[in-house]
Amino acid sequence: MINTTFRAITALALLCAAAWAAAGEPADKAVADKLRKALSAPAMGLEVETVETSPIPGMYAVQFTSGPVVYATGSGDHVILGDLFAVSDKGVYTNLTEQRRNGERLEQLAKVDLKDMIIFSPEGKPRAHITVFTDISCFYCQKLHKEVPELNKRGVEVRYLAYPRSGPDSPGFRQLVTAWCSSDRQDALTRLKNQQPVPEKECADNPVAAQYELGLQLGVQGTPAMVTEDGSLIPGYQSADELMATLGLE
Repeated sequence: MINTTFRAITALALLCAAAWAAAGEPADKAVADKLRKALSAPAMGLEVETVETSPIPGMYAVQFTSGPVVYATGSGDHVILGDLFAVSDKGVYTNLTEQRRNGERLEQLAKVDLKDMIIFSPEGKPRAHITVFTDISCFYCQKLHKEVPELNKRGVEVRYLAYPRSGPDSPGFRQLVTAWCSSDRQDALTRLKNQQPVPEKECADNPVAAQYELGLQLGVQGTPAMVTEDGSLIPGYQSADELMATLGLE
């Protein structure tokens, strides 16, 4: 009985995987309007941003503004919160929900002007780049920053975005503003992460608050948080050797 059930689940997962290529289309307007009305709860901070078809027949992928993706029935009376996996006949699990998040991360990061990042580039054409949400006082951010010269040496460009873990108006926020407002951003960021004194600076057009909000939208919960070129989110520290393996650049 268990084997029969598992085969049925696997077959359904494979059907979902096959349908994934056609998923992600905007839902019929009548369905979308119905789900917005049924699932939006402004008092709880829940506002439906998009409604799309999903790999599961009869279910819709509902994206909440600055919130999670859920899978809902067309009537909106049942909702599944969690990741959707496809399982191949060889037992390989593919996280379809995370693939969706990857695309959304890339879409959001593409809107960030490179001049608003602090970038450490290798000599010559980069083999790859990572986008890193960082803080100043975070121990593992400091540790990762010490790996940047080695990453550059191996052809990896490091693009920093600000993510003050304690939020706006915190000491960490002001330190990041100082780095972004310095005439030599790279030097200021390096000195601050090495716990060396840097005169506090401010500038009206600094992007620290906006980048912090972006991190929240992308699901960043701590630092460092790295986003690869395919949109994958790496939470936490990895050494240069580990990152090269993760990026497939060994």
